[in-house]
Amino acid sequence: MIDIIMRLKSTLIDALTEAGKIQKESFGKSTNISVKESVSSIVTEVDLESEKKIVDIINKDFPEHNIITEESGFSINNSGYTWVIDPLDGTSNYASGIPWFGILIAVFKNQEPVMSGAYLPVEEKLYYAEKGKGAYLNDMLLKIQDKDLKDVLFAFSTDYTEDEQYLNKGMELYKYIVNNSRNVRTTNSLVDLMYVAEGKFGGCINLFNMIWDIAAPYLIIKEAGGVMKGLDRKEIIFELTDNPVNKDYAIITGAEPVVKNIEEFLSALQII
Repeated sequence: MIDIIMRLKSTLIDALTEAGKIQKESFGKSTNISVKESVSSIVTEVDLESEKKIVDIINKDFPEHNIITEESGFSINNSGYTWVIDPLDGTSNYASGIPWFGILIAVFKNQEPVMSGAYLPVEEKLYYAEKGKGAYLNDMLLKIQDKDLKDVLFAFSTDYTEDEQYLNKGMELYKYIVNNSRNVRTTNSLVDLMYVAEGKFGGCINLFNMIWDIAAPYLIIKEAGGVMKGLDRKEIIFELTDNPVNKDYAIITGAEPVVKNIEEFLSALQII
């Protein structure tokens, strides 16, 4: 068991850093942009190059494992292990020359994330978490401190949607955060969630996420002592299926007192 953990960690870190090299090398240069599902969902050639590099590394070391990626979908081998990959989280930031982007990779054993990593290549910040073993930024142990909502910066993110009723409810929640936190900041990328893990942000809400957006941050934040739940106030249950893009994971995460405060608001007003 120790051997498989060491091998998984080595492959994970190799995949994160190698994809990071691709992104750093091309950052700030012109990129070809294609629109996917909506005006706020785009893909560049760097997304595809990063994904190919990550998948090649995993397939070389663990050819029998399942893989779910943002751009290529689901590769099933009926393995107990599944890699969930966002090869370039924060694509819109990247394409605009804003350094709020990076790579997210989670390793699942059956239906549960047991190892995950995130990498911010511009700052060379590598986050790593293993179930029951804590979360780290480079070699520094991460520990989220309990704070109240009024004492923290909070991140709030959303994307394009044709569901005006849902968006209006989200804006009611946003107004609550504005009026009850120290202030609001957002990058609408993995940076928000990693800042939660570091304790720089006291919490984060994102109304629209796919499994690859939150699988790795979920374990990192949890192992750092934080909480991540659905906006329905239920525990998150990850669905590793052949069509994972059908499920939106609207999430709230942060220090436990912050999450409880917002849950009480959601429950009282039945906003979401």
